Amino acid sequence: VLSFEKDPIMVLYLRDIRERIRMEREIKIQSEIIEQKNKDITDSIKYALRIQSVILPSGNLIREHLPDSFILYKPKDIVAGDFYWMETKGDWIFFAACDCTGHGVPGAMVSVVCHNALNRAVREFGLVQPAAILDKVSEIVIEIFAKSDEKINDGMDVSLCAYNSKTKTLHWAGANSPLWIINNGNLIETKADKQFIGHSEYRQAFTHHEHQLSDGDKVYNFTDGFAYQFGGEKEKKLTRKRFKELLLSLPNDSMQIQGSNLEEFLSEYKKQIEQTDDILVMGLKV
Repeated sequence: VLSFEKDPIMVLYLRDIRERIRMEREIKIQSEIIEQKNKDITDSIKYALRIQSVILPSGNLIREHLPDSFILYKPKDIVAGDFYWMETKGDWIFFAACDCTGHGVPGAMVSVVCHNALNRAVREFGLVQPAAILDKVSEIVIEIFAKSDEKINDGMDVSLCAYNSKTKTLHWAGANSPLWIINNGNLIETKADKQFIGHSEYRQAFTHHEHQLSDGDKVYNFTDGFAYQFGGEKEKKLTRKRFKELLLSLPNDSMQIQGSNLEEFLSEYKKQIEQTDDILVMGLKV
């Protein structure tokens, strides 16, 4: 009688078992390595979120200067290319909804550059007119990226307001992002210049716009993420047209309640569909 070791079939069988055990052990080791690397990357991104959060204005600052307002902010990933910005100077309150190229870590890195440029335009160069601020911001961003050996065409779209709560005057300029004002149930759109902040072959000076607001007027700054979200019964893009209709249909409650209503609508609309982009909507009631 042949022993197992001398039986060719058993030899092959045992060899196959050993190989399977070896492969399973190798797969387990590789799986543990990947899991640890994913954890390290996630932890790193979460720490980056802490750093990015520092550049966002605090809730206390926003409530102090814009008491009847809301900010709906939902990054697609942990960190975002979208960010909101706020600065004060005398009687003027500057606030902006900004959408940097990309999302996630690349978008967040661009957002730090653009946020710093906004701060410099107001603090260092003393600019107060939104169009002039955007011109300077674009100049700073181009200058920073020009230092690289590689050609960098990143930048941002932005809707920038300068609001005087005493005179109820609103100055505004936009780069690819419009301004919406609801007055007596009518939505008035001020279109942005069709150029972004950053390098462009045909760059022109940004256009200055001025609005005299009245009590009860609502002002909306936003990036394109809300309108571009897919969902609903047919899983279609929401679109800006439907976004306008949604804002006009909201009850004339406080802006904080409006913000909550928008967030609830968004959650119900997208359901199980993945968020397609960073989302940022800012609302102010005069």
